[in-house]
Amino acid sequence: MTGTAATAAPVVTADPQPNVELTIGDSHAANGLRITQLSNGLTVATERIPGALSIAAGAWVGVGARDEPEHLCGVSHFLEHLLFKGSETRSAREISQTVDRVGGDINAFTAKEYTAYYCRLPARHQSLAIGLLGEVLTSPALRGEDVDNERQVILEELAMDDDSPDDVAHRAFMRHLFPDHPLGWETAGTVETVQAITPADVREFFSAHYRAGSCVVAVSGPLDHDDALVEIEAAFAALATGDGRVTRDVAGDSTSGEVLEDDTEQVHIVLGMQALSRDDPDREALDVVNHVFGGGLSSRLFDEIRERRGLAYSVYSGVSSYTDAGAFTIYAGTQPPHAAEVMGLIHEQLALLIKDGITDDELDIAKGYLTGAFELGLEDTGSRMARVASLLVTTGEVRPVGEQVARWDAVQQVDARRVIERILSMPLTVVALGPIDAATAPALRLGSAT
Repeated sequence: MTGTAATAAPVVTADPQPNVELTIGDSHAANGLRITQLSNGLTVATERIPGALSIAAGAWVGVGARDEPEHLCGVSHFLEHLLFKGSETRSAREISQTVDRVGGDINAFTAKEYTAYYCRLPARHQSLAIGLLGEVLTSPALRGEDVDNERQVILEELAMDDDSPDDVAHRAFMRHLFPDHPLGWETAGTVETVQAITPADVREFFSAHYRAGSCVVAVSGPLDHDDALVEIEAAFAALATGDGRVTRDVAGDSTSGEVLEDDTEQVHIVLGMQALSRDDPDREALDVVNHVFGGGLSSRLFDEIRERRGLAYSVYSGVSSYTDAGAFTIYAGTQPPHAAEVMGLIHEQLALLIKDGITDDELDIAKGYLTGAFELGLEDTGSRMARVASLLVTTGEVRPVGEQVARWDAVQQVDARRVIERILSMPLTVVALGPIDAATAPALRLGSAT
């Protein structure tokens, strides 16, 4: 699929439609969530949190790193940097001073399937938070000189990442897990693509994809939905209509990986396999199995490799999910003399998991951790806003908190066994990076735990 361009959906022009409040169910209404689609196609969600002292506002754009043509790899991240370089009426410094003056925070990040911009301020400055986001999203300056200046900043960011060997190993793993596919490309781009991106490229990408139908604006705090709606409608009135999201290609098969020689203090081992999409019915079961295997301080990997043997400081597993694909990733960093032993222990634990499954006690601990950590993570306005925005921009709906908790609680042994056989029994992609000698290399190329 290399070189396939991401083509923007055609811009839809039609007679203006009235704002429409979406039906979201009694559970959401009881928790203060309301969702309205504006006449220009922009989706607006507010979650009222009485007693909160802050307001968190976010604009999530449903286009990310996987939606770029290969020659513009990194342009979403480039644009994310540039929107804070100034608008038509404010400089970058004026934006920063405005936020600092009230003790707030404004920032952004680029993901594989969306780009997010957010602002968190004391609740009395709700209008300022919404207005600033609207300003940078609808009227960024995108000056040629700013593109050239920020290019250097991004090149420094890439250099910084290259100085982090575990990051290098993870990036190589993704390249092999999703070969010749945007999910495997660098989110920030490469030195070559960042150097080649022009101001015109950035402006064209913004014009094609930053449109009302591609965006979700979410606000959480002690607010009134109707009042916030008036402010958002005014702040985002200049956002172009239409839907700038793109058609996404399905990833192909993974490779077996590679061994990378590098002069580092540790050997960095990353291995795993393609996993489940965001809406797969086995997703919660995989969360449970992941926590048992390497997702927490009581996990098998942490206990066996770090606690019992002291062979690693950092060892874990994790799950990533996208629209049509996912990744199950295992990582360990260890000194060169221990690399083969650590790799063997990972394979041993994976083989035991495949053979025997998980215990009832492990199942109970994992479900308790997932539900409890999820609820604790929603204690501030920023996390509440981000959850609503990310779910709406990726799935078009917001699953109630209680329903999500119930889905983890409902996982049983039969579900864990099914997802182990379905995902964790697949051939592995293995990447190892470090000072690896000829005797150790074969042990780091093991491709199956069965």
